[in-house]
Amino acid sequence: MTHRADHRPHEAGTRALLDVFATGDPDEQLRMGDVLHGLGDRSFGMLLFVSTIPAFIPIPGVGGAVSGPLVMLIGLQLLIGLRQPWLPKFLARRGPHRHAMARFRDLLSPWLTRLEKLVRPRATVLLDHRLADFFTGLLLLLLGLLLSLPIPFTNYLFGALLLLFAFALLERDGWLLGAAWTAGVISIAVFGVLSGTLAGVAARWFDMLF
Repeated sequence: MTHRADHRPHEAGTRALLDVFATGDPDEQLRMGDVLHGLGDRSFGMLLFVSTIPAFIPIPGVGGAVSGPLVMLIGLQLLIGLRQPWLPKFLARRGPHRHAMARFRDLLSPWLTRLEKLVRPRATVLLDHRLADFFTGLLLLLLGLLLSLPIPFTNYLFGALLLLFAFALLERDGWLLGAAWTAGVISIAVFGVLSGTLAGVAARWFDMLF
C-alpha cells in the first residue's frame, strides 16, 4: 500500500489560496509552475481548479475545448501514479491573469463559504491510496473527454463537477471526494454511455490504434 505523506497539516484553505493568486496587478499573468509551487499533495487539486476555469467561459465550443484536454492530462497523470503534476514547459510558463482568478473567486464565494463549514481533512486513504488515485484519474480522464466534446448545455455541469473534485483534493477531504466519485460515475453513465457519445469516441480510437 502506497501513501503520499501529508507534512503540511496547517495549509491555507482554498479561499485563502485564491485570495493570494487574485491579489496584485490585475493584468499580471500567473505562471502555472509558480501557482503549483509548494502545494505538495494539493497541487493536483489546484491544477484541476485552474484548468476548469475556461469551462465557464460563455462562448460555445471554447471553454470545453480548452479545459477538456487539460483535465484529461491531469486524469492521465493520476491514472499512471504520478505524485506531482507534470506540465510541458509551454504550459508551465502560462496561466490565468490575476483578474480572472479574482472574478472566479468572487463567483464562487457564496459556495466557498458554505463548503468551508463542511469540508476538512478526513478519510485521507481515499486521497492517498494508489487504487483511489487510479479511480480518480480514470473519472477525470473520461469527464475531460466528455467536456471536450460538443455536447450541448453541459459545460457548466461538468465544470461544477470538476470543481467538486478540485475542492476535495485541495481540502484533503475523502468524503467529499467520494461524493465527487458518485456524481462523476452518474454523469459519465448519463452523458457518455447512455448517449453513445463516449462509446463512439472510444470505438474510433480503437480503430485508429488497431
